[in-house]
Amino acid sequence: MPPWRKITPPIVGFLILVSLLTRMPEDLNSDAKLTLTTFAAAVWFWVFTDIDDTYIALSAATILTVAGVIPVSELYGTLGDDTVWLLIGAFIIASAVSASGLAERGAIGITRGVTSPRVLVHLITLTIVCTVYAVPATSGRAALVIPVFLALAHALGERDRWLTQSLSLIFPVTILFSAVGSLIGAGAHLITNQILTANSLEAISFTQWLLFGLPLALISSHGAAEVILFLTTTKEQRRSEIDINADAFSENTRALTSWEIRTLLVLIISVVLWSTENLHGIHPALVALIGGLLITCPCFGSVTLSDAIKKIPWSLLLFMASTLTMSRALSHSGAAEVLAHALLSTPSHNVFAGIIFIVTVILLSTFAHLVVQSRSARSAVLIPLVILLAPSVGVNPIAAAFISTAAAGFCHTLPASAKPLAMFKAVGNETNVDVFDEKQLLRVAVFLLPMHLVLCLVFAFGIWPLLGLPVFQ
Repeated sequence: MPPWRKITPPIVGFLILVSLLTRMPEDLNSDAKLTLTTFAAAVWFWVFTDIDDTYIALSAATILTVAGVIPVSELYGTLGDDTVWLLIGAFIIASAVSASGLAERGAIGITRGVTSPRVLVHLITLTIVCTVYAVPATSGRAALVIPVFLALAHALGERDRWLTQSLSLIFPVTILFSAVGSLIGAGAHLITNQILTANSLEAISFTQWLLFGLPLALISSHGAAEVILFLTTTKEQRRSEIDINADAFSENTRALTSWEIRTLLVLIISVVLWSTENLHGIHPALVALIGGLLITCPCFGSVTLSDAIKKIPWSLLLFMASTLTMSRALSHSGAAEVLAHALLSTPSHNVFAGIIFIVTVILLSTFAHLVVQSRSARSAVLIPLVILLAPSVGVNPIAAAFISTAAAGFCHTLPASAKPLAMFKAVGNETNVDVFDEKQLLRVAVFLLPMHLVLCLVFAFGIWPLLGLPVFQ
């Protein structure tokens, strides 16, 4: 660890806490003071230490509960939140999809016979975007498509090894950019929804998230694929014909088995029901639970319930429950109002102030990955502040929360910045397959950053308002 990382935490933490305590009004109640201090301490530990994010969040929630800021029943009740059950059901379905090998068979099926590098890259990109509705969270999708990447690397062989290295970047970058296309695309999305409801605001439904996020997911993913292809290959290579070895896919050319068909059927029905909640009124969490029960049914499913449960990221669920508790404490104790006043003491409802606020939110959310590596932790820190400040400048807090969450999807600077990047980097260390190095990733990130910022601004002020998400109140 660099020396500054060892020295900075106690200094910064002390300054934050002292500044916070000195700016608190004298007549502020003790609950609000404790909540603000606990929140500041949690942010400090997330930023400057290597302690597990869930441990920090759970500790903060426990402190607030023991101190009586929120009742014990509220802490336990957060585990029964509908977003938690949505994630549980979705991961059970995803475990069956992963075990079936459907993703590998699908990707291989659409790439066989392709001779153009650009066509291959965009077909793979589109396939990865589609997986955002099959597997929750970016790390789960990375685990799902790594076998696809290895199969393609083997099929391309030594002759087209240059393309394998490009694909090692395209796979994780697409996973990260396309996550915004679905409510279950990242745990941060569910945390954003939880914080919205904790502040008495309307949550963004699965259908709305699809409507707002999918266009950005498609454009940013395919745009990133073009950027990566341009930066990592020569003009001659892009114009050449590739030769995909069909023999490498022989084991995936057999007909679909009955349990694979059943898995695919449950997945399709679940996604359709999630996307049409307004028509039938069945909550997405209930749809996910029913789908999970079907996929693990002894006479119908492809996996056992005990095996599927082992795949559920319980650490993420505890993190979500803990941050929801912290958010409710901020709201119920009155600390939220104090924090909003301290950060923005002179409210302004003119359009210029709103524009500056949104631009600032996009910039902070984009660069936050350099400070807080966990995307879920970034949402836990930023979304409460964004929601508190937005009304003060005439901005729709729901739109501001979604914009911040979408902008936080950029975390491509270092392999440690996101789990999919780290996982694909590890594949190169464990096998003899050529993958990207840190220098290549940083070079790509330099070009992807302005593209991401421009797209977020265009969507925030031009596209999303037309789709029903107005920026200004």
